[in-house]
Amino acid sequence: MRSLTPVLLLLVGSLHQAQGAKPLGSSRPAAAHGITLPTQRELAGKPIAGFPHFQTTRSFNVGEPIHVAFDPLTDAGLRRRTLDLFVIEHEELPLFLAGRKLASATGAVLRVRLTAGSVKENTFLVDAGTLSPASTPDANGTVLLGKGYDVVADVNLDGALDPGDVLDGALDGAGFYVVEDFVTLKRGKETGPYGVTEVFFSGGTTFTREDIYFPLNVAELGKLPLIVVSHGNGHNYTWYDHIGYHMASWGYVVMSHANNTGPGIETASTSTLRNTEVFLERLDQIAGGALVGHVDGHRIVWMGHSRGGEGVARAYRRLMNHTPFATRYSVEDVRLVSSIAPTDFLGVGVSDMGAAPYHLWTGGADSDVNGCANCDICQTFHMLERADGTRLSTYLHGAGHGDFHDGDGSAFANGPCRLGRPRTHQIMRAYLLPLVQFALDGNPACLDYLTRQWEEFRAFGAPDPGLPASRCAVVDLMYLPGPERERLVIDDFQAEPAITRSSSGAQVTCSPGLAARLREGRLDDATNTFTASIGDAMNGMIMAGPGDTSAGSVFEWNGADEWLMFEVPADERDLGALRTLTFRAAQSTRDALTTAEAGDLEFEVQLSDSARHSSTIRIGAYGGGIEEPYQRASCGMGNGWANEFETIRIPLADFKRDGNPLDLGDVVAITLLFGPSHGSRSGRIGLDELEFTGD
Repeated sequence: MRSLTPVLLLLVGSLHQAQGAKPLGSSRPAAAHGITLPTQRELAGKPIAGFPHFQTTRSFNVGEPIHVAFDPLTDAGLRRRTLDLFVIEHEELPLFLAGRKLASATGAVLRVRLTAGSVKENTFLVDAGTLSPASTPDANGTVLLGKGYDVVADVNLDGALDPGDVLDGALDGAGFYVVEDFVTLKRGKETGPYGVTEVFFSGGTTFTREDIYFPLNVAELGKLPLIVVSHGNGHNYTWYDHIGYHMASWGYVVMSHANNTGPGIETASTSTLRNTEVFLERLDQIAGGALVGHVDGHRIVWMGHSRGGEGVARAYRRLMNHTPFATRYSVEDVRLVSSIAPTDFLGVGVSDMGAAPYHLWTGGADSDVNGCANCDICQTFHMLERADGTRLSTYLHGAGHGDFHDGDGSAFANGPCRLGRPRTHQIMRAYLLPLVQFALDGNPACLDYLTRQWEEFRAFGAPDPGLPASRCAVVDLMYLPGPERERLVIDDFQAEPAITRSSSGAQVTCSPGLAARLREGRLDDATNTFTASIGDAMNGMIMAGPGDTSAGSVFEWNGADEWLMFEVPADERDLGALRTLTFRAAQSTRDALTTAEAGDLEFEVQLSDSARHSSTIRIGAYGGGIEEPYQRASCGMGNGWANEFETIRIPLADFKRDGNPLDLGDVVAITLLFGPSHGSRSGRIGLDELEFTGD
């Protein structure tokens, strides 16, 4: 049996095979619109060095070249065909479907001749970076990022969009988006198209003082979303201009309030609840009534820093329990909660987030809420793990606690390669606007910014880690879809504690060498230090605190090829409705195998079907592996701070490249392949949240 491949071990066992595989790649009729669309394919993206040779992407920064790729080995009908390629403005798609002659937004049609070869031989530049990124305001005046475009491959060369053509796009969303610079300061502290007014207001008490930002032309706009900012202990409500001016210049109203953090989290949460109420109640008294009729109290974002970061989560929990402090808004109106370096004083069951999307900012150099193993109230990720809905995380190497505000005083930072406030604020601007628009509007131009790895894709104007002046700018991202989104969880390690069984109830097997070092358990460091310890399999883990159940697995390989295979449950093997394979992983801090690697760690992911077809992709193909821990000392012996999880996402369609016969309607196993033949020679990692998603 040991001579068999992992998938053969699965197939010759007593496991059931899935039934009823569906064909892939058929045209999708837009029945709801009464229109039959051409065959739809994701075409726009960029070439990459290794298999799958091309990365389809949804968003491009202004000035970025745009390529399209075809795969004649998979789509035999396109082999050796001559095509005319058009890039059209998405808003004009209905006109072209109705019969208008095609015209390219690039200025000229591109005629290409496809070969019988792979994607590598059939990738073409359709625009060198000339397409307009002009964002457009929604009906109320909030400016949504991204101008949408579609790609049309005119197969019959008749200059019209026919059912036999190929389209990257759909009536309900563009094929791709070109996004303008939303990070660079354009006028003083503003980044967007609107000038900003800043006013101060007092509700009559010490802790109902408010610093308010809104567009200068608010009288011409409709009802704008409200962003509420709650500061931390020892901080000041006037220290968030970098958030207020940035977001108001794109069509938001921002209110930063005095926060009663001294007594603790309960009073801080009361400040958030009460100030939101006071603001909505007294719009007629603020700025001479300029905001009356221009604030949407049903689209609210709460942001908090430090104790305020825990406070906004606690306020949401109290809102779920119908607190009397809120009469003009309800829990359904708070659409996003974002915590900046939050504390965890209250623990499990008290400040747990509910179903709204939850986002976390963490600074690797934070010396206040520092994340050390000896301080449970200083570990930010507890808040992320307790959230019930979609979860997102932005982890900044080198950012200190005070770098997240723009006030005076210490950065409260300890560690190498420090970012400082200006670069921290650049990175915050690069993620905050897409985050808010993704949560409030589902803006499809924003998800790439929240999920693609920092090394490979960042907002225009964000620090470039490829340049010497910005080499310290390292960001790790997590995106964990909640139960409200379409997904198939294979293993989240929350059930079935045996290492031979996944939380979905299916079988887990691995190579003998890996089995000796595979452990599952709570993601919580069992000692008070990050010093590597043979007796603590979860060294460096700070995802779970006292009473938390967040769990995962850890394992290692050292100089030999190893594998870890997860069976897909027999009744869930048709992945036709899903789009992405995703998981999160982290290198184990201060472990000898991690320090020896001293860089991003890579391995391969393989999908297999019941006919023994398989396809394998290296996680670094898209531009980055699993990030090395921030090289901060203290909290024990050695260098390296807490284990930094980041999400890896692989499009399922990429496994089909180059004519691979893998049947995505009958996938029986996911196998992770480690060792010299598959990436990094050695490594030790934590693994969690292995699933397929519809995103």
